[in-house]
Amino acid sequence: MPSIVSIKGVSKTYKSGVVALKPVDLEIERGEIFALLGPNGAGKTTLISIICGIVTMSKGSVVADGHDIVNDFRGSRSKIGLVPQELSTDAFETVWSTVTFSRGLFGKKANPAHIEKTLRALSLWEKKDSKIMTLSGGMKRRVLIAKALSHEPTILFLDEPTAGVDVELRHEMWKMVRELRESGVTIILTTHYIEEAELMADRIGVINKGELIVVEEKQTLMRRLGKRQLVLSLQHPLEKLPDSLAERHLELSKDGNTLTYSFDVQAADTGIAPLLKQLGELGIDFKDLHSKESSLEDIFVTLVHGATS
Repeated sequence: MPSIVSIKGVSKTYKSGVVALKPVDLEIERGEIFALLGPNGAGKTTLISIICGIVTMSKGSVVADGHDIVNDFRGSRSKIGLVPQELSTDAFETVWSTVTFSRGLFGKKANPAHIEKTLRALSLWEKKDSKIMTLSGGMKRRVLIAKALSHEPTILFLDEPTAGVDVELRHEMWKMVRELRESGVTIILTTHYIEEAELMADRIGVINKGELIVVEEKQTLMRRLGKRQLVLSLQHPLEKLPDSLAERHLELSKDGNTLTYSFDVQAADTGIAPLLKQLGELGIDFKDLHSKESSLEDIFVTLVHGATS
C-alpha cells in the first residue's frame, strides 16, 4: 500500500542543545490507523508538530500526500487536520461559526453541507448554535475534531484525543475514529492509553527519549515480543518450588496456590508437556489451568525498559 506520509531523517535539536528528536525514518500507509506510543517527553508531540508545520525540523524531509511540508507548505497543510491535546477554542463563538471559520482559514469555499455532515457525524448538530463556553469538556473535544475535519483533510493527527474524557465518551470517540478511517482518512494518533492502541491501531510505533525504537504491525509486534503464560491453580499450596523445577520459567504466587509458567509463543517446543509430566511425578496436582497472552501494555513496558537500561 502506498505511503501517504513519508518521513526521512527527521530530527530536532533546540538551540540549547536539547535533542528532542533523533533521526526518524517512517512511512505511514494510506488508509491506516497508526498509533505512536511513548512516555511523557518521548518526542511524540514534537514529531507530529514537525509534520504539521508547527515546529521547524533541524534536519530531514517530510512529504504529506505528495506535498513537501517545506517547499509546498500550503499544499501539505491543506491535506492535514490536527486535533491538539489542549482544548483551545474561541469560547464566545458558536459551534457552527468556529468550524466554518476553520474551513475558511484553509482557503476552502463555503460548504454548509460538509459542515453539517461533520457536525452530525460527531453528534454536535444539536449544539450547532451553542457557544463553545457552554459545552462540556467532551463536547469541546468533539468541536476540535470537527475543526480539524472542516477542510476535508486526507490525514488526521490526533494528539492524545481521549485525554481527560470519561470512559463512555472514549468508546464513542474510538467508534468515530474507525468510521473516519472507513471514509478514507488516514489516522495518526498519540496516546497514553495502551488499550486505545490495542483496540484501534493497524500499526504501532514506540518512541522513547526522542528515538523511534520499533515500528510493527500490531499483531506482528504482539507475536514477536509477547509471551504466553500457563496459569495452574494447585490442589494444595506449596511453601516453595522444588529444586528440580528451578530451571523452568516458573513463578510461585505468594500464597503458594498458583504456579505461572511463561513460554515463547513462537517456540517449536513450548515445554508444557514435559512440565506437566514432571509436576505429576513430583505429586504436585492442580485443579485448574488456563493460558493468557501478554497485553500490548506488557510489551510497551518491556520495550521502553529495554531502551532505557
